[in-house]
Amino acid sequence: MLTIYGKGHRLCDGFSRRSFLQAGGLSLFTGQVLSLSDIFRAEAAAANVPRGASPLINPRTGRHKSVICVFLGGGPPHQDMWDLKPDAPTEIRGEFSPIQTNVPGIHIGETFHRLAKLQDKATLIRSVVGNHGDHAAFQCYTGYRPQDLAVVGGRPSIGSVASKVQGPVDPSVPPFVGLSPKTSHAPWGSTGEPGFLGPTYSAFKPDGPTLDNMRMRDLTLEKLNDRKKLLASFDRLKHEVDYAGQLESQDAKTAQAFDVLTGSKLLKALDLSKEDPRIRARYGTGQPFNFTYDGAPTNNELFLIARRLVEAGVRVVTMTFGRWDSHGDNFNLVRDHGGKMDQAMSALVEDLEARGMLDDVTIIAWGEFGRTPRINKEKGRDHWPQLNSAWIAGGGLNHGQVIGASNRLGEYATERPVHVQEVVATLYHSLGLPPNATTVMDPAGRPQYLTEMSPIKELIG
Repeated sequence: MLTIYGKGHRLCDGFSRRSFLQAGGLSLFTGQVLSLSDIFRAEAAAANVPRGASPLINPRTGRHKSVICVFLGGGPPHQDMWDLKPDAPTEIRGEFSPIQTNVPGIHIGETFHRLAKLQDKATLIRSVVGNHGDHAAFQCYTGYRPQDLAVVGGRPSIGSVASKVQGPVDPSVPPFVGLSPKTSHAPWGSTGEPGFLGPTYSAFKPDGPTLDNMRMRDLTLEKLNDRKKLLASFDRLKHEVDYAGQLESQDAKTAQAFDVLTGSKLLKALDLSKEDPRIRARYGTGQPFNFTYDGAPTNNELFLIARRLVEAGVRVVTMTFGRWDSHGDNFNLVRDHGGKMDQAMSALVEDLEARGMLDDVTIIAWGEFGRTPRINKEKGRDHWPQLNSAWIAGGGLNHGQVIGASNRLGEYATERPVHVQEVVATLYHSLGLPPNATTVMDPAGRPQYLTEMSPIKELIG
């Protein structure tokens, strides 16, 4: 926990020795306490970009590339959202009708009437394969199953890889932020794990306690910004604590650590009170939070926060939106979750476009698997890993298309099966990381490629 006040041995300039030591162990970027100086040194070392990495800045816009991953925890029903089957029997097709989008010949579920007007900026993938049956975000964030490389810590998520390989755009803004709330079913609240890269490359999680820790109480910003006074205090402390390794020599990385504390860029991005009320209204709140149970609420404001974060310099934002495990009352759940998602996601696309950012930000929304074609006796749909769908927009990709197709009942892919790894490979490509050329070293000293498959050629060609 960060504390820049407190009791303990007071220095002659009013600072507390104990408080400085606590500041040195700021747990901003990880779930455990690490030295910020250590973190920034690690990120500086990562500036030696692995073989095959692409330029990190869009030469046309001068902006960094970002990805916003929207995990629809629980497994959304593809046949009620993106791949409707109006000609199927009643027990298959359900209660929704397809509506025409602004791209001739492409139809989506009636719940998404706002997104239908933006289909030229998005792509539907109706033939995602390779899912497993577990309720977890792991595969959506890595492309792999949890068991892969588990002996050395597991595969790292896309945000952790971006943190390692690309590092921060701004020294006071973490490259990877996870907005998923804590959920009763823990895997639905995952922000993406660092795997074998280690906790230094975990997501920054701006939850209540973390934000509270970042706000200075008894110490004024003016006093903290007095860098000479601050570093002089550290120098006087050094001879007391260096023998224990609690305080390292002062260098540029220590200064960067304090940029996180004194810089307001991250806190401003997280503070929605600074946003135009008209824009906030366009996104909505997603309340009331229905069908939450052991999953995530439909918090529309996360989409707005995500836009503010990538604008501030974050490379990867992950979030969980809703609880889509619709074994019962499937259609009312989709009306509720789908309508809120339609408002928030369309607002995000329009907002990014208005700011000239859409070509530099890739948005993806998908879940861990699809759902059964046949409606069960509880008016629900059960787990169906054999087929899934995904919605992807922005990132300068080729949009206004549908990739792949399923059979008449929505059971399996009949055209252009797209493996989960191909989807994740496309996200890496969007960040400027060629997945088949970029490697990260595992703890055994072996270089590991980001994926074993290539990006979706229809999107990047």
